[in-house]
Amino acid sequence: MKRRSLPVAAALTATAALLLTACGNGADKSTDNNKIAGADQTTATPTKSAEPSASAAEANPDGVDVSLPKDINLVFDWTKPTDKNEAAAMDDAANYIRAIYHGVDKRAADDAAVTAYSTGNGLTYAKTQIESRLKGDWTATGTRRQYQATTRSTANGNSVEVAFCVDSSKFYGKEVKTGKVLKTTPSISDFAYFKIIMIKFPTSDSLWQASKVFVETKAAQCQ
Repeated sequence: MKRRSLPVAAALTATAALLLTACGNGADKSTDNNKIAGADQTTATPTKSAEPSASAAEANPDGVDVSLPKDINLVFDWTKPTDKNEAAAMDDAANYIRAIYHGVDKRAADDAAVTAYSTGNGLTYAKTQIESRLKGDWTATGTRRQYQATTRSTANGNSVEVAFCVDSSKFYGKEVKTGKVLKTTPSISDFAYFKIIMIKFPTSDSLWQASKVFVETKAAQCQ
């Protein structure tokens, strides 16, 4: 799928699984299944990396580096929806997850990828995940699988809920100084169910930002 560049008008400013806690209320408490919780968020101007070389631009068509080391394997085992907006929102939900672990790897909570793909509570959530690993002097290693994804849009098409399961049973924390892998015993705690509210950046037809994150821990439906 051909990707796109960040809006030219955008201002140029400068262990293992995600901590399974949600920003805001800590859970999706919406009682109306026809409404998307957190869909009324506004967007923030994303930070853009320095202008990439031609080869870098091809590898990172958004102009944002979300590359990861070889031992961090994020698998997105899902089928893109036919709806153009929902497909773009799903792509950038994946980039949001990549951006968090890129920030972990680079030891930077304010990494350009994080600020490009998130806003509001979504940005707060991402920074919390990165900062917790900086404090513990951890990074991540192994395979984290995202699967069983679904999408749904608001009536105006400007917000999309991307929901999916996560299996972190083969994804571990790793001590930065020693390289020691902090393996855990497989359990239901390895499974979580995420809902990420993606909102369209107002000056772009195809850039979406995570505005809110809801997480159900110990998600039996994902086993």
